[in-house]
Amino acid sequence: MSTPRIKKDDLVVVRTGESAGKTGKVLAVNYKRGVAVVDGLNLRKKCVRKNEQAPNGQIVDIPAPIHLSNLMPWDAKAKKGVRVSFVREDGKSVRVAKGTGTRL
Repeated sequence: MSTPRIKKDDLVVVRTGESAGKTGKVLAVNYKRGVAVVDGLNLRKKCVRKNEQAPNGQIVDIPAPIHLSNLMPWDAKAKKGVRVSFVREDGKSVRVAKGTGTRL
């Protein structure tokens, strides 16, 4: 597999959907399904059964996966989402922002 465009712990911006324009940190990526879970974005309600932490049960917000095509890496230098190109350095593939040339 080649170097992925988006990795865990990246800062990304959502391009489309309910959370469009918002940024967040990637918590997990599933490359096989082509989705990523972003902290605080694309929230869904989940009912939790009674347990020690919630004696009466509760409804919690959990982040649902977002398709990778709807995410762009955030470039702090450009202050916007950027496209990614790959450059070979010392035999390794490195992600580089197309507009500014910043390494991601």
